[in-house]
Amino acid sequence: MSLIRAFIAVELPGELKQELAALETQLKKNSPPVVKWVDPESIHITLKFLGETSDAVIDELLLAMEESVAGVSPFKLEVGKLGAFPAVDRPQVIWVGVSGDMEKLAQLQKNLEQNTEQLRFKRESRPFSPHLTLGRVREGARVKEIQRIGKLLNETPFTAKHNIEAHEINLLKSQLTQAGAIHTIIGMVKLQ
Repeated sequence: MSLIRAFIAVELPGELKQELAALETQLKKNSPPVVKWVDPESIHITLKFLGETSDAVIDELLLAMEESVAGVSPFKLEVGKLGAFPAVDRPQVIWVGVSGDMEKLAQLQKNLEQNTEQLRFKRESRPFSPHLTLGRVREGARVKEIQRIGKLLNETPFTAKHNIEAHEINLLKSQLTQAGAIHTIIGMVKLQ
């Protein structure tokens, strides 16, 4: 038995990842070097972060995922404007928002919370806020650098040409490396 760092997510189409890569390139040109940018190939919508997980429960997790998609048909999401947590004027996490069929997405996430909690995975304490993480501001960034990033986010228009068509959810393994996280799909469940 070994431990893996795992999460459940909706993957993005390749065309959208290319658009996000172009957006990141544009932001990097004008951003102070205090942002750790996410590899666009790794961007996804996290539905449930599981953390350190025994590989012995993978079959049970896949079953919980199957139970969670019951009654949830495929849905579409549009990719929207730039934002940041906790706020654009105090960015720590830089993201792009999503909209569209949020009821299905929220129901799916709620089902996953309930079904993984039965497997002793801790329920997320923060409200579900679906987004696509582009980057994180590193600890120790100066106030002027943070303000400059906020100004950049406010001044950078972004409209994606491609949407997300969710037909499945994936169980992924995340390996942390110096170059960033490497995500590998270890299981998939189709929406009904």
